[in-house]
Amino acid sequence: MSDTTPKDHPKTAADADASSTHWAQIGESTFVGGMRLLYHVHRLLGRWPFLLCLYPVITYYWLSKPLARRSSIEYLQRLQAAHGLWAKQPGWRESLRHFRVFAEVILDKLLAISGSYPTSKVTYSGHLPILDLIDRGQGALFVTAHLGCIELCQALAEKRAGLRLNVLVHTKHAEKFNRLLSRVAPDSTVQFLQVTDFNAATAMMLSERVARGEFIAIAGDRVPVNKSKTTMAPFLGHAAEFPCGPFVIASVLKCPLFLMSCTHAEADTGAGYALRIAELAHRVELPRARRDEALSEYAGAYAQQLEQLLTKAPFDWFNFFPFWAQGDAATAAVSSTPEK
Repeated sequence: MSDTTPKDHPKTAADADASSTHWAQIGESTFVGGMRLLYHVHRLLGRWPFLLCLYPVITYYWLSKPLARRSSIEYLQRLQAAHGLWAKQPGWRESLRHFRVFAEVILDKLLAISGSYPTSKVTYSGHLPILDLIDRGQGALFVTAHLGCIELCQALAEKRAGLRLNVLVHTKHAEKFNRLLSRVAPDSTVQFLQVTDFNAATAMMLSERVARGEFIAIAGDRVPVNKSKTTMAPFLGHAAEFPCGPFVIASVLKCPLFLMSCTHAEADTGAGYALRIAELAHRVELPRARRDEALSEYAGAYAQQLEQLLTKAPFDWFNFFPFWAQGDAATAAVSSTPEK
């Protein structure tokens, strides 16, 4: 098998249709039943026997999902073009490793939410302002990404009790994940909230939670399921579309905005994680006269920070779809009929 770029693959009509499909229509590769199975296999066999069983599954999935495979290679090659992390152009080997890291992170997510992941393997930076907010009973908004194992933010609870996190999700998996959490971690301080529209009722609910000193987390690297305002920002040398939702919500809630990430401490797995928190804005201001410009600036700052994180953990970004075309895909998804 030789290294190939995404454009080297001849695209079929089915591929063209898939590339214009919204990420939520493609569907996540993980599901609650499978996650529970992974968790229990690890409990019975341990990590390395589990990984030996996992690799054939990952190889099969990589071979059978051409869209995800091409999207992985496109991302890795754009990262290489922007930052030159590897001695040669990344290809199928690096992409397969990308998938492998994703599978291992799924396991770590379950270990994290069940309290089974050793917190001694998590390092921290930038977390002191969060501990101060917890002491003062004040909440904040975290903008995250589909990056690494964000669930390990629970490790902060060992440093200071009182961290309650509400994770906003665009898909309908919230209830399933909450049921999973109640089984493997009945004392978890994390709750998933399905939010497809940010309306007055949603704003009031989130405002009440922040006022109680709770924290809200929302991913900023995928456009919403429903048609919503987005903005463009440079990312890995190309213009990419980002949702405005995190910045609008932070503006409405009048609370600090932080970027929170938890990626592998080293480029490969097994070396633990580094939890990093960086303040994007003490208060998000969206003046009416320059609202669009301000949104673009906030998205640009987020994209720049995200790009720097990826130079430290290049295999920790898990968007296995045509990321730079997701704006067009979102429009297509909204305008399509349910039958389609």
